[in-house]
Amino acid sequence: MAALLPCTHFSSAKFTFLPSSSSAITIPALRPLRPRLNHRRRLSLNSIRASVSTVDSPLASSTDGRDEKKKPLLQVTDLTAIIAESRQEIIKGVNLLVNEGEIHAIMGKNGSGKSTLSKVLVGHPDYEVTGGSVIFKGENLLEMEPEERSLAGLFMSFQSPVEIPGVNNIDFLQMAYNARRRQLGEPELGPIEFYAYIYPKLELVNMKTDFLNRNVNEGFSGGEKKRNEILQLAVLGADLAILDEIDSGLDVDALRDVAQAVNGILTSKNSVLMITHYRRLLEFIKPAFIHIMDLAWNIMNCCGFGMT
Repeated sequence: MAALLPCTHFSSAKFTFLPSSSSAITIPALRPLRPRLNHRRRLSLNSIRASVSTVDSPLASSTDGRDEKKKPLLQVTDLTAIIAESRQEIIKGVNLLVNEGEIHAIMGKNGSGKSTLSKVLVGHPDYEVTGGSVIFKGENLLEMEPEERSLAGLFMSFQSPVEIPGVNNIDFLQMAYNARRRQLGEPELGPIEFYAYIYPKLELVNMKTDFLNRNVNEGFSGGEKKRNEILQLAVLGADLAILDEIDSGLDVDALRDVAQAVNGILTSKNSVLMITHYRRLLEFIKPAFIHIMDLAWNIMNCCGFGMT
């Protein structure tokens, strides 16, 4: 069964292997990963693994270096899922714990199940959960409809954001934001109040005000679409943001702007789960935990990454 391995931060990293049929095995601490970066080269799992070597260290504690005061935000336990149409198993027993205020990255080859995992978490109808559990903010996420998951504070940005002709950005964002406020028992904002709320967030994502009057993603460049996704995240104030390859198709300048916006909205209470093929994203949004997903091995590994 696939397992997700929790690990601690950076140079003092330790992690435990949690197979479903045996007790935990503690692995000694890892040296920080300090590979030479090539922005154009896709992730090589072999190069990641080759960069990890063990050194003498005491055994890990039961908390694996996590802050015991942090509250669990998302807890995935032995999750299995199939493609609804073909009935092919695609998620094979994934385990994952994301606490408040943590940044996690999932990396791996195409077809390893990274994006599928994110779609299962947000309730995509193409996939059917066949086992396991997902707890989000203390509630059973799998019992919620997709729109209920969003209103509960779960956000997902897409690899290729869709265009919505006839619906301009500011109307779309205001409706989405007021729906979230209703869920939280807060009064809705009128047009003037909402404009005052959204204006500082435009600066955060380096977007001009005329973007608000354009139809959602219609005629947008790749960088503009990704900025618009992060603007939605900033407006909604989601508790957990799943960022599915936000670096895809972006040049370095656009990636820097998007990453700066993501970093600007992070707090001690919200968290990020980002999916990527490229190391360069990790230079701009620095995760505390990196998970290597490789379902050919039926395992999802995790290691500390030496970002300083």
